[in-house]
Amino acid sequence: MSTRSTSGPRRSRVGQLVQWDTSEHAWLEERGEKLYLISMIDDASSRLHARFVLHDSTEENMRLVWSYVERYGRPVSYYTDKAGLFQTAPKSARYATDLPRDEREPLPPTQIGRALRELDIVWIGAHSRQAKGRVERSFRTAQDRLVKGLRVAGAKTLEQANAYLETEFIVWWNNTIAVVPASSDDAHRPLGKDHSLAASLSYVEPRQVSSGYTIQVDNQTYKIARSDIRAGMRGADVRVEGRLDGSMAVRFGKRYLTVTACQPRPKIPKPKVAPRRAHKSAAPRAKSQWMKNFHLTSPEKTALSMIQTSPQVRG
Repeated sequence: MSTRSTSGPRRSRVGQLVQWDTSEHAWLEERGEKLYLISMIDDASSRLHARFVLHDSTEENMRLVWSYVERYGRPVSYYTDKAGLFQTAPKSARYATDLPRDEREPLPPTQIGRALRELDIVWIGAHSRQAKGRVERSFRTAQDRLVKGLRVAGAKTLEQANAYLETEFIVWWNNTIAVVPASSDDAHRPLGKDHSLAASLSYVEPRQVSSGYTIQVDNQTYKIARSDIRAGMRGADVRVEGRLDGSMAVRFGKRYLTVTACQPRPKIPKPKVAPRRAHKSAAPRAKSQWMKNFHLTSPEKTALSMIQTSPQVRG
C-alpha cells in the first residue's frame, strides 16, 4: 500500500486515484441546519464529484461511492485520511507498537473497507492533510465561492443546497478548475458480473443458523424458507446485508435466501392468585373431663367400685 504524498505530480489517467474527504463548515451560514460536504477529486484531472449530507456517516459515504461508480465506473484506488470510517483502530495503543508491522495480525476492515475490497478498489490511507492536497484545496475554494453562491441562491435546506451544488458549482468547477489529464485513457472499470453495488454498499454482519433454520437480527427471529434449506446450513453462518434502501438480504454462499419474520409468541398471563384470608382465632375449647375423679383417694375409689359392681346397679 502506497502512502506517498499526492500533492506532487498528478496521475496520468483519470480513475487511477481519487482523493476523498469531508468538510465540516457553516455552508448555509445561519439560514439552515448544519451540513457536511463529502467530495471526491480525481487526481489526474481535478474533476469534482460531491454531495451535501446531514451526517458524515458510513451510510452517506457509501451513497456517494454508489453515485460515483454509477457515473464514472470503479476507480483503481481511493485516497482518504485514516478516520474510523475507513480504518479500524487498534483496541490499545500498545498493540500498534508491541510487534513489528509485518508481524501484527490484520484488524478486521470497516464496512467501507470491506465494500471497497468487494468492488476491487484499493484503499490508500494518507498520513497527513497535506498528502490530500487537491481535495483540501478544493474545500478552501468551496468555503469561499460555494458559500457565496448558496447565499445568493437563498438555499436554506439540504435539498436546495444540493440542487445548487449539482447544477451550478460542480458544473463551474469542472469547466473552469479541472484540467486535461496527461493521458486520454480512462482507468475506471465497469462493474463485473460478480459485483453488486446494492450488496457491497450495505451494512454486513454474519448470523448463525439455528437448528430450526432461523436467524436472529436486531432482536427479531427470521425463518429460512424450506425450499432454500441446503446441506451444511444448520449451525453455519449466513451473510446478512442491511441495504441502503432499508431492505435486508440474507445470503448463504452465493445464493440469496427467502426469509420471513416470525411472529412473537403470545405471552400467557399468569393465573391470578387469590389473596389469603386471615384466619380467625378459634374460640377456646372446653376443658376435657377425661381425667375427672383421677384425684380420688384409695378408699373413695374402692367405695365407688363397689357401687358400680352391685347387682342393683347392673340390673
